[in-house]
Amino acid sequence: MGKWYEEAVFYHMYPIGMSGAPRRNEQEKITHRFPMLESWLPHIAQLGCTAIYIGPLFESTSHGYDTKDYKLVDKRLGDNVDFCRFVKKAHDLNLKVVVDGVFNHTGREFFAFQDIQKNRESSVYCSWYRGLNFGWNSPYDDGFSYEAWRNCFELVNLNLQERAVRDYLLDVIGFWMDEFGIDGIRLDCADCLDVSFMEEMRKFTDSKKEDFWLMGEVIHGDYSRYVGAHMLNSVTNYELHKGLYSGHNDHNYFEIAHTIRRQFEANGGIYRGLKLYSFVDNHDVDRIASKLKVPGHIFPVYTLLYTLPGIPSIYYGSEWGILGRKEGGNDEPLRPAIDIGEALVENADSKILEWVRTLGRIHQEQDACAYGRYQELFLTNRQYAFARILGDGGIVVAVNNDEQEACVTIREPLPGKSYQNLITEEAVRAENGLLSLKLGPNESCILAMA
Repeated sequence: MGKWYEEAVFYHMYPIGMSGAPRRNEQEKITHRFPMLESWLPHIAQLGCTAIYIGPLFESTSHGYDTKDYKLVDKRLGDNVDFCRFVKKAHDLNLKVVVDGVFNHTGREFFAFQDIQKNRESSVYCSWYRGLNFGWNSPYDDGFSYEAWRNCFELVNLNLQERAVRDYLLDVIGFWMDEFGIDGIRLDCADCLDVSFMEEMRKFTDSKKEDFWLMGEVIHGDYSRYVGAHMLNSVTNYELHKGLYSGHNDHNYFEIAHTIRRQFEANGGIYRGLKLYSFVDNHDVDRIASKLKVPGHIFPVYTLLYTLPGIPSIYYGSEWGILGRKEGGNDEPLRPAIDIGEALVENADSKILEWVRTLGRIHQEQDACAYGRYQELFLTNRQYAFARILGDGGIVVAVNNDEQEACVTIREPLPGKSYQNLITEEAVRAENGLLSLKLGPNESCILAMA
């Protein structure tokens, strides 16, 4: 009905962590870990996912965001040929591939910064970085200072007002599109990028590939500043992310409903018409199973992730509920190595995994999950129901965050329709214009109406 990314379900891979690669890139030789990453692809497709966000991939010094070489795949993972093969295998399974674009800053081992270290004021790259000051010093005792991302001095802020920097980065984007056939880029720290650079990037990618997807990492602020016909296609919906776990922890569905009304309500929603990127965890925040006070809440959380407006994303391993919390500023517990063969055997009976697969199937089969107009139907602290209406049909969703059984009676969103429970496949009859639904503890109900 629309672009592929508007109806996608994403699977988020953090390759350095999940493959067990060293956290510092100090090796001379290439280690070919992409076969290990390729072994995840059938599992991802079986979840009902249709796209992969994998990154960071650029050759870097440590965690992947301190870029050393923008045109090389990180040698801890493999080489460029390996990644070409990975993309081909993903495409053969009808999985789109989106990579990280780290364009706000480089690492200290990037060639332009090293030239400044060597040639100081005489370097032709002095204009490539922001805040360069040869009368000051850096924490690394460079004999000059520079602007760093959030004062993390291993990340040196690029000057995106400099024409040569823009031309270089656009060339990098074109290289990844042409060399690997990627389908999109997730822009790291998009809220730090110059608006005019994002506009130029969109014009460039549209000219090369009309359905290329640009998604920005934005945590705070007005998401509509970054998304539009001449800007990015989407940004991360951190506001909904917060509501999805805290609305359950506080047994307060009003928080989630308020967020959706504010963002997507047909009359007055500030982001209506936009397709934001939804998630419940990622490589930067605690795992959803570690955030929830009631373990069973993970089921309605995932129901809402897949059925509320947005482009849903699953972070690797969270489909069977693995745990992980930050330890101070240490992100490593969020990014563990996993052997997918062993994990699938160990989690063969995982109810969470089974539910995520069910939701993936429903999302693929029901266009209303991606395109349906949102209509709130019922709301209390512990029960919540809504419809996604598309044409003369759609879906009805009801969730219960209580540890007790609940009965929910709602008025039909479209009178006179027939209803089928998409989980049990049973018919559900409306009486006198009302639907009566019985929900067990932490249970969800999804009805198709036609």
